[in-house]
Amino acid sequence: MPGPADIARAVLDNGLVVLVRENHAAPVVVVDGYLSSGAIHEPAEQAGLASFVANMVTRGSAHYDFDQFNEAVEGVGASLSVNADDHTTAFGATSLSEDFPTLLGVLADALRRPTFPAEHVNRVRGQKLVYIQERDEDTAQVAMQNFYATLYPNHPYGRATGGYSDTIRAIQRQDLVDFHARTYTPNGAILVVTGDVETAAALDLVHAHFGDWQGPKLDAGVPPVAPLNGIHREARLLHGKFQADIVLGCPAVARPHPDFYAVRVANTILGRFGMMGRLGERVREQQGLAYYAYSSQDAGPQAGVWLAAAGVNPANVGQAVAGILAEFTRLGQEPVPAAELADSQAYLTGVLPLTLETNEGVASTLL
Repeated sequence: MPGPADIARAVLDNGLVVLVRENHAAPVVVVDGYLSSGAIHEPAEQAGLASFVANMVTRGSAHYDFDQFNEAVEGVGASLSVNADDHTTAFGATSLSEDFPTLLGVLADALRRPTFPAEHVNRVRGQKLVYIQERDEDTAQVAMQNFYATLYPNHPYGRATGGYSDTIRAIQRQDLVDFHARTYTPNGAILVVTGDVETAAALDLVHAHFGDWQGPKLDAGVPPVAPLNGIHREARLLHGKFQADIVLGCPAVARPHPDFYAVRVANTILGRFGMMGRLGERVREQQGLAYYAYSSQDAGPQAGVWLAAAGVNPANVGQAVAGILAEFTRLGQEPVPAAELADSQAYLTGVLPLTLETNEGVASTLL
């Protein structure tokens, strides 16, 4: 099992935190990490900008054009991806250990020196517009997005990280360049290397590729979340659909809160364990109302959400909502039976060793 004794930690002069864990069981290396650049740093009228930039950095850089990038990565069976969410831009890469030095160089060039070629800006814009059109016709995604927009009105957390058709159309190449220059920085960034590497050599490579990177220190704060008063309901009609998707929930604890793990266990009981917990048992199995039903805990650094979601026949919306609310109420009013609590705790603790069996799992856990 990985532990503090076999995980090396270093902090470069520019603030980049580097973690390395050796695992020589297979000739593979995994790189995971994130920058503190996310959708919270984009203005409302440019929703989707962080995601657009993340999609573009692998489309060409100072030392690798698009074809050279793909040859360097896919030509050796490696993978490399960059994606943005609310608070961070995450990156991940996997390769054979012999290709790790090259892969790390490609990753560094993409993050530090993207060129944002104009032809690819238009191509990625087109892909994002197609994605948005498909998203806005998917009842589950529309329900989820409307839930967050209702919970966080006029707030970054209430906006779609992928943006909207009008905002994506309005974003110009210079906007991408400026956002990258303003927010892509080693300050607050973490890079994890796990796999068939020697710690000293890995740290030397990271220092060689990232050590002279300089950038501003980002403000990680977000506007305060206004408290909700009363019950808020929102309904959207999508013509030609034969399924209704429900999302309901409430504000919950943020990730640093001491009750985070208590809510995690409660969420496992409510809608994760086995056949999606109590929600799956009641709404799907017993009542036969839902195609799926589950609950989710979304705990960010400054705010959290506890929600339940279900896909049902439109005629069963009222009954399904009543069943979901009844299970939330039962969880809050009745003690959880000892056996059910023990099973959920065993599930959560049992998943961790399985996760730590892979380099990807170790890297994601360290992040």
